[in-house]
Amino acid sequence: MIAYFERFVHENETEMRAEGNNDPDVVVSSLCDGLELKGSIDFSQTGPATKDFGGLYSAKPLAFIRPAGSDDVAKVVRAALRSSNLTVAAWGNGHSINGQAMAERGLVIDMRALEDGMEVVRLGGSVYVDVAGGALWENVLKRCLSDYGLAPRSWTDYLNLTVGGTLSNAGVSGQTFRYGPQTSNVKELEVVTGKGEICVCSEIRNSELFFAALGGLGQFGIITKARILLEKAPHMVRWIRVVYAEFEEFRRDAEFLVTRPEGELFDYLEGFAFVNSDDPVQGRPSVPLGSTRFNSARIPQRAGPVLYCLEVALHYQNGDDLSSIDAVASQKLGRLRFCEGLKFQVDVSYMEFLLRVKRAEQEARAAGQWDAPHPWLNLFISKRHIADFDRTVFKGMLKDGVGGPMLVYPMLRSRWDDRTSVVLPEGEIFYLVALLRSSPPYPRGPAVEELVAQNHQIIQCCTENGFDFKPYLPHYKTQEDWKLHFGNQWPRFKERKTCFDPMAILAPGQRIFSRNHLNPLVPTSNSTI
Repeated sequence: MIAYFERFVHENETEMRAEGNNDPDVVVSSLCDGLELKGSIDFSQTGPATKDFGGLYSAKPLAFIRPAGSDDVAKVVRAALRSSNLTVAAWGNGHSINGQAMAERGLVIDMRALEDGMEVVRLGGSVYVDVAGGALWENVLKRCLSDYGLAPRSWTDYLNLTVGGTLSNAGVSGQTFRYGPQTSNVKELEVVTGKGEICVCSEIRNSELFFAALGGLGQFGIITKARILLEKAPHMVRWIRVVYAEFEEFRRDAEFLVTRPEGELFDYLEGFAFVNSDDPVQGRPSVPLGSTRFNSARIPQRAGPVLYCLEVALHYQNGDDLSSIDAVASQKLGRLRFCEGLKFQVDVSYMEFLLRVKRAEQEARAAGQWDAPHPWLNLFISKRHIADFDRTVFKGMLKDGVGGPMLVYPMLRSRWDDRTSVVLPEGEIFYLVALLRSSPPYPRGPAVEELVAQNHQIIQCCTENGFDFKPYLPHYKTQEDWKLHFGNQWPRFKERKTCFDPMAILAPGQRIFSRNHLNPLVPTSNSTI
């Protein structure tokens, strides 16, 4: 069947072009008709694949394909491989920011079509769940928790993301300082390479492909299955927030907490900067948990326009003595220097805690903000420059906020595997900075061009000041910029591309490698990018 398929695609396209039929739509339609997919191909209803969460770019694919299995994915890649210029993009849940999952005049694969089927397996004393690359993390959580009382130990803040999508980037949240990103918590992958080959890979089997695909931005293969490490899930979470007036005190305490011995660690740690105002979205009212209100009189007189919140969580089980939980939490917080009287806490179920951002999504939808453009900016910044970043960016350029959360919290490089494709700043401790803009659409909110321009100014500020930083979920327009991004890892990245996707079929929206001279993305009407 494969030999027939390859011959059909090559001969059919050659024959059509020899007859003078160069219409890409007709050529692709003819190519795809011979694939004998168990899934479906849609040439007209490609709408979902033309835009993404960022709302900054649009791209119209020639076909939107819903595969029935990995075999279908491989057939689609082979179709592109045997054509003269087709590319293929894996589409998860449309949460990219800068069109990374798009394929202008290419083939887009709806990975959500592969979501069905989860199986828990026990190997060597550990427990794993085998899931499809298109499964949503929220569904993985619900299934593992309800059926087995188990859960993955490393998450993203927002769980309506696909497994393959986050593993292709890194997957970070408040557990990363302790367990590493999601890419450090996967045992095995099934990947369809840019050669159309279905490969099972792990640390000991096809290891080069395994580590290439993890954090590989979809450049080396499409993740169709993953084996994720599980652990016993807690029933409840003690969720705590404490406030700081000074960044240096916030930074010192955050780094102290993430570097404690294993038995003294919290189960989760994040942090954020917020505006010292009564703005309900990005000011003091956004900090309290439960019914407690923010007492502004507790803020020291020395406080500036930006304050800081350290957010931690402690897991426990039903039946645990709450007085013991109180004592453990107090002991772990005992050496911190947060503002007296500005501690907030609430006890919630583990499920409710992990789905906390879903409530924010529901509120944003109700306010008409969810479908507005989201020019988010995510950066990894080294410990040695995070104070300078605070001074120049948080206290300077962003002293009035970004209309949404401004996350800032430390991670440990030793929890990451440097064999993956992810690039990080130097040093053991580095920070995630995530500017999650959530402004109402123009004209109620600022024009998206202004927000994008400010992101560019922040990047320029970091570059001109010599900060050691790397964009997370990176987006560049030229290969030269990508070379600078990867630095001394670029030769390895390029070699892996040559090995696993030599014709540059995959992930054209990343703009790293180009198969042809078509512009892979075009700005939407409300963007000047």
